[in-house]
Amino acid sequence: MEHQLFSHKQLAASCFNKVWDYLDKEVLSPEEKEEMIHLCHSSFWHWTQVEDHTRQNISIGYWQLSRVYAVVGQGESALFYAKRCITVGTSANLNPFYIGYGYEAAARAFSTLKQFEQCKEMMKQAHDYVEKIVDNENKQLLLNDLNSIPYSV
Repeated sequence: MEHQLFSHKQLAASCFNKVWDYLDKEVLSPEEKEEMIHLCHSSFWHWTQVEDHTRQNISIGYWQLSRVYAVVGQGESALFYAKRCITVGTSANLNPFYIGYGYEAAARAFSTLKQFEQCKEMMKQAHDYVEKIVDNENKQLLLNDLNSIPYSV
């Protein structure tokens, strides 16, 4: 059993990191976009199979799913996973960094959907959480991502 738990954790991390490789690329082919979606869902599923997974692991997984769907232009799916990220983060009372990233994901999803008023509201919520982040490096990471979201036509 222990070996299987390790295998799920390793597969989850491996898929997660491969998704980041795709997210770091400037341009993705249709095949790469599809593979990125499959890898992200695989990562999430494997995390759910790790016996000692945390709500933080799940929050991060939902955030990555939202980001992937925003990148491929599927705003409705991006918004669905952003809302799941926010729900998990707030109900588990996670660190403000993770909840702030839930709102960042929602802002990015609304931007993808060209719903800029809702995007601005989510940006405001995210900035409220930025103020609560103690670690300056984490604060700057979230601010950088928020600054990369287009919120007007």
